[in-house]
Amino acid sequence: MLELTGITKTFPGVNALDRVDFEAQSGEIHALLGENGAGKSTLIKVLAGAYIPDEGTIRYDGIERHWASPRAAKDAGIYVIYQELVLFPELSVAENIFLGRAPKTRFGAIDYGKMHSSASEVLNRLGHNLDPRTLVHRLSLADQQMVEIAKSLVDDTKLLVLDEPTALISGRETELLFECINNMRMSGVCIIYISHRLEEIFELADRVTVLKDGQKVDTRPVSELNRELLISLMVGRELDDIYPEKTLPPKEPAPVLSVRDLKAPPTVKNVSFDLHAGEIVGMAGLVGAGRSDMAHAIFGSLPRIDGAVTLSGETFNTPTPRMAINRGLGFLTEDRKGQGLLMLLDMASNVSAPVLREFTNAFGIDRQFEIQAAKDEIERFRIAIPSATSDVVHLSGGNQQKILFARWSRACHRVLILDEPTRGVDVGAKVEIYEIIKKLADEGVGILVISSELPEIIGLCTRVLVMREGLISGEVTGSQISETTIMRLATTSVAA
Repeated sequence: MLELTGITKTFPGVNALDRVDFEAQSGEIHALLGENGAGKSTLIKVLAGAYIPDEGTIRYDGIERHWASPRAAKDAGIYVIYQELVLFPELSVAENIFLGRAPKTRFGAIDYGKMHSSASEVLNRLGHNLDPRTLVHRLSLADQQMVEIAKSLVDDTKLLVLDEPTALISGRETELLFECINNMRMSGVCIIYISHRLEEIFELADRVTVLKDGQKVDTRPVSELNRELLISLMVGRELDDIYPEKTLPPKEPAPVLSVRDLKAPPTVKNVSFDLHAGEIVGMAGLVGAGRSDMAHAIFGSLPRIDGAVTLSGETFNTPTPRMAINRGLGFLTEDRKGQGLLMLLDMASNVSAPVLREFTNAFGIDRQFEIQAAKDEIERFRIAIPSATSDVVHLSGGNQQKILFARWSRACHRVLILDEPTRGVDVGAKVEIYEIIKKLADEGVGILVISSELPEIIGLCTRVLVMREGLISGEVTGSQISETTIMRLATTSVAA
């Protein structure tokens, strides 16, 4: 089905791909793995016609190809779902699915009735019940991901590339996606699957190709690999222990953060919990349980109708993000590019953003002070970036995430809420982020970790709260922390 031979692609100062060979067969799920910056995205863009290789050949469906544009590749049956969603927020679900190919009436107008029914059929194939008339900007990130996947089912797709398809979904939605992927494989579709969640690779893939520093490391059947060997191929070293050793902080009488009867309808019905200085507490639950909205309501970026948030003994009932930051509470959101980083600015400006007054004098922003602060954070968090004045938009996901840690750890010294802190981050960068989290906790910061990756929750946290349907359904500690216990609480109804 697909054979890439000797693919080379360079950018100014960067050899993104160096004579890479890659092949995949019809009816196969072929995983493409590697750390951020390994060359995965560049290879996919070459395959899809977004980049023209400097050297090498592309054979697809038995024919050597020279794509003139991504449209040419798409017309040939290649469909790529990138990690960054490509949706029009002000259009409906159906309009996004059938964009540019909407059914027409005999008078040439869009047949909305047929388009809505056809969109419903496609979504039902994914097991997803969405109103096709809903505007996309009103959907959760998980629902938007399913709309993006539904778009690929409309075309006659022969080769489907999925880049981190489960980054925004979990639970039953992931199961339905895997069923859909397996059905497409059985119908002869070739699927290239990119994910940092190694458990998915062992569940789905037939073969694995690993890239590192723009070169191919190896291609092997999944049956010949285990987790340790796969990680070793990706990072070039053994990782004896991904998670830092857990330590219980000295429990002070008063919590650093206390949340009581928090309500932010419709997703947050009634939430109460305490967080102590130096603790790493996990917040688990299925997509839609209300965890992210709860975090926004605590931070003040989502209105709440009731409840009290107390930080170091001081209660503020009508919070704003500015009030939270001034009191030492930081919030690293799940959407680092949409809600976190200032993508058009450099690193120094990103680090200083929440506490800009600290870098301001009578003449305006003290740029040299701002740059020096960023240099300190580059060294502290081992951020791979050319300089403090370099743009953040071109960095890997792991380094972008480290910049957000640098920002919030500098601005907020009491509580840090982390929503999906390693989403879209390779395993090597994950280890570094886990070390950062542990170090901040050891410095006395109370940390609340929201994560859909249960191994992450179990490996990091000494206490786990579980949410279901806007409520805390239970708490587990110590040896009771397990996937079985957490999932039982996540799927068991609780009374409001």
